[in-house]
Amino acid sequence: MKKSIFILIVMAFACEPAKKVETEIVPNEIGYQISEDGTKIALYSDSKSTIQVWENYIKAHNEKNIETIKSLNAEIDFKAYGPKGEVFDGSDAHVEFLTQWFVENTPKWKTNYIIANEYTDKDGKLQQWVTSGHDLTLNVEGNEVKAMQVHDALIVNGKVQMFYVYERVAPTVE
Repeated sequence: MKKSIFILIVMAFACEPAKKVETEIVPNEIGYQISEDGTKIALYSDSKSTIQVWENYIKAHNEKNIETIKSLNAEIDFKAYGPKGEVFDGSDAHVEFLTQWFVENTPKWKTNYIIANEYTDKDGKLQQWVTSGHDLTLNVEGNEVKAMQVHDALIVNGKVQMFYVYERVAPTVE
């Protein structure tokens, strides 16, 4: 008898038509961007493709590979803002600076984190940003100098369009 009841229950569920489950993909809101007029614009987690661009960019810097850096810079309207107020307007200005800086300081970055986010601005344009934190080691006049950097990079069509570097000297005691 118990076996018959079990078979009836199994048949009842097996014969029930499949239910269509509709799932809506909801982007993951992670915070907000504040526009110049004070409006809060939702920030969402971004695809990892922008992270890959930035990882390749940092790798090229560690390898002092000027050609790869130049190929990853946007061809039009590239801009970079250095930690001491430097502004590099155009890829050529950036590459010119790096060429000399690499020789004089032999920088090496160790990545600690990378976060991708995106938002749509008031004009309906998608903005995809990568924020990353790095330990930077420099050789300045034969002395090892350690700094901590945060980068905010705008990635457009797989290229670095613009980035900001924020820096502080690393503490000697953690």
